[in-house]
Amino acid sequence: MPTDNIKVLIISTGGTISMVKDNDTGALRPADFSEFRSFLPELEHTNLTVEMYPVTPSIDSSNVNPGLWKNLAQTIYEQYDEYDGFVVLHGTDTMAYSASALSFMLENLQKPIVFTGSQLPIGVFRSDARENLQTAIEIAAAQDEDGNPIVPEVTIFFEDRLFRGNRTTKKNAEHFDAFCSYNYPPLAKAGVHIHYFPHLVFYSDTKQPLKLHTLIDSNVAILKIFPGISHRMVKAILNIRGLRAVVLETYGTGNAPTDKWLFEDIKAAVERGVIIVNKTQCVAGSVEMGRYETSLNLLQAGVLSGHDITTEALVTKLMFLLGGAEDTEMVKLLLSQSICGEMTID
Repeated sequence: MPTDNIKVLIISTGGTISMVKDNDTGALRPADFSEFRSFLPELEHTNLTVEMYPVTPSIDSSNVNPGLWKNLAQTIYEQYDEYDGFVVLHGTDTMAYSASALSFMLENLQKPIVFTGSQLPIGVFRSDARENLQTAIEIAAAQDEDGNPIVPEVTIFFEDRLFRGNRTTKKNAEHFDAFCSYNYPPLAKAGVHIHYFPHLVFYSDTKQPLKLHTLIDSNVAILKIFPGISHRMVKAILNIRGLRAVVLETYGTGNAPTDKWLFEDIKAAVERGVIIVNKTQCVAGSVEMGRYETSLNLLQAGVLSGHDITTEALVTKLMFLLGGAEDTEMVKLLLSQSICGEMTID
């Protein structure tokens, strides 16, 4: 049966959700935990012990970098045995990148890590912060009748949907339903009750201890194909000093211009050891290499398929693999596999 006292750790990195209005100046400033609790009086009437760990200094999500991912992963790793679940407060702009990164960096995860944020600060009238935070805490604490976590993976909760973190993209800068998982269904829907869909949850098939990975290589570039893209621009990107991998964002099911120079430049980069992965620019759907002649050239040049992975997940997966894998061929092999539910392999 579930334990009587479930412990959840809130890790606050910054972002809109963590801000309150200063009574003296009227300006927004980071809230401390006592202020957070004042907005959540219902916690006093639950069996939950909720504690808070602030990442200092707090960071705007536009300034997020791999250093924050390492900090978050290290903090969760060190506190893993003390808590039943974790909630990460994070700005919305790069939340999908951070959630994706942690899904790779924490191997054998068997506890919930729920990212959430808000479009309006928690102390503002009509804010979405309070509901998002309350529900994220409940999901992080949720256990089945045997006392096992219901959603033991890295997720994003926003508005009324729980999504797999490495399947999620920010879709709107203004609406409260700011995120979507276009190629994978939500893991839960929140209304009067929270309805979970366990058959969609990624459950680790091992009982091995949590393993922490903090080696990240950020020598990754994104090359987005567009009509009229110049040879000079492509050549400059593919010849960046120290470049190890490229996310090639193409049209439709993975199509690109058939210009000879594009094929030759990509092929030359692959032969130099640069890993190039084909990712569709569409928010939904999958790359199908070789379906049309306009993607056959890429296949022949040695470009790999990104299937239906998001750009956020692909960028962070590349950084993770390049930081820890022994050689390029091993990275390529792991790119073709779904490590923690980040893509669908036909």
